[in-house]
Amino acid sequence: MKTLLLVLVSVLTLSTISYADESPVYNKELDGFDYPFTVNTFNFNSQNQDLKMRYMDIGDKDAQKVIVLLHGKNFSAYYWERIAKGLLQKNYRVIMPDQIGFGKSSKPAYYQYSFGQLGLNTKLLLDSLNIKKFDLVGHSMGGMLAITFAANYSTAVNKLILINPIGLEDYSQYAEHKDINFFYQLELGTTIEKARRYQKANYYDGKWSSDYEALLSPLKGMLAGEDWKLVAWNNALSYGPIFSENIVARFSQIENKTYLIIGTRDKTGPGRAWLKEGVTRTLGEYDKLGKNAQSMIKGSTLIELDGLGHMPQYEDYRRFSEAFDKVINQ
Repeated sequence: MKTLLLVLVSVLTLSTISYADESPVYNKELDGFDYPFTVNTFNFNSQNQDLKMRYMDIGDKDAQKVIVLLHGKNFSAYYWERIAKGLLQKNYRVIMPDQIGFGKSSKPAYYQYSFGQLGLNTKLLLDSLNIKKFDLVGHSMGGMLAITFAANYSTAVNKLILINPIGLEDYSQYAEHKDINFFYQLELGTTIEKARRYQKANYYDGKWSSDYEALLSPLKGMLAGEDWKLVAWNNALSYGPIFSENIVARFSQIENKTYLIIGTRDKTGPGRAWLKEGVTRTLGEYDKLGKNAQSMIKGSTLIELDGLGHMPQYEDYRRFSEAFDKVINQ
């Protein structure tokens, strides 16, 4: 009996050690976390500092069709893997950058984040690759960036595709202005449990899966790493343009053929917890926001995915891909 107990204790101890050893620990540039495709580096100087913008560039370099995928705030370019593989089968060259402050790209100690600046950074990257015309896709915060990019560089964009973008309402009109210190404290309080709970409730209708959990791996590793304060600071700084730039005002400037793919269950409403006194508006009503954006963007097409939320490309890939394929084939 005593021998059996010793064996059980040994097995449990080994299991615990093994689990701990397998827990990821990543630095500010996610060294050790493998992206699905080869990661390249674009070196450039911005705001008087040398920066590294990481990106994936897959497919035939002489392809007739080029598409650029812009990630959201809570992720970076790695989450485009399944969509990118589908685009490869359709003979696209696919460019997936990590914006400055995100993923494997530089995390400056100070940076004046704006969608104009991130758009310029992206344009410089594409210019360095001699890519002049392309389709542009933006998800979540990447949608705010994509709209800004299309308004600023309309001749470069063939087709603008927005997947549950935030910024379909002017948050500064409804939410109190907050100092970046406010967001920094929120970021410092991040835990993997809080992130999982938020995404489960807001992205996936209370459901969870191993695919959703895998998306949290970079965050899990950076939380365990020594650079989390710098990562958190950049996360906080990048809230600035979300709450200070009125993307709705850019809708009338879009001259490109535009498609909105909207999961109508989405309720993402940045600033909901700190509305201005007297504001009664409910932020994040995507069943209404999609229709309003379609009416304001000239010639745009709205495809609604009823019952899906902020991450339709993960929540129901089959339904999403049917809509996405219809758009890119037009």
